[in-house]
Amino acid sequence: MARDSYHHGNLRQALVEATVSLIEEKGPQSFTLAEAARAVGVSAAAPYRHFTGRDELLEEIARQGFEEFADRLEAALAQGRTPLSAFLGMGQAYLAFAAERRGYYIAMFESGISIAGNSGLTQAADRARGILVRAAESLFQRIPEEHRPPAGMTADHIWALSHGVVELFSRGKPGGRSPISPADMLESGTLIYLRGLGVITD
Repeated sequence: MARDSYHHGNLRQALVEATVSLIEEKGPQSFTLAEAARAVGVSAAAPYRHFTGRDELLEEIARQGFEEFADRLEAALAQGRTPLSAFLGMGQAYLAFAAERRGYYIAMFESGISIAGNSGLTQAADRARGILVRAAESLFQRIPEEHRPPAGMTADHIWALSHGVVELFSRGKPGGRSPISPADMLESGTLIYLRGLGVITD
């Protein structure tokens, strides 16, 4: 069978998965659609039936990544015995996702794509952030309303802290930059931050 007559069962998703591997190997800007096509055994023109170009393919990978990321945050939130344990569990879920789904994580945060330019991607990213906001709101229930920190600000600060731990301490040689594990680094940083806000008083 000639390559041009090849029919993939789900070419769109096959291209996504092949590109995730290329991202992990080469980075988010060092692959071509032709390479993705070659990886799944179709012609160089075949990807254009599903994506207008590389950026649209990256946006779809990021969208799928944010959906799975949000699912993991939801699960961590539901499993927490207390608002604090749920919040800390979500941080660990963040680190686990970054380690286990590296290609998706890179597409989400390091590919340079515009989240605002793709409605499906925007919705998926907003859903993930919204779960963090809900978790922060639960943490603040015992604080008088007039003294509660903004939940959105708290969510963004913890997101930034989590991302920083991934970038600085979760890549390369383990322990090469800190004797503390990434998981302990994130948990201790989160607890220090929450104590500073007055959420934890003991």
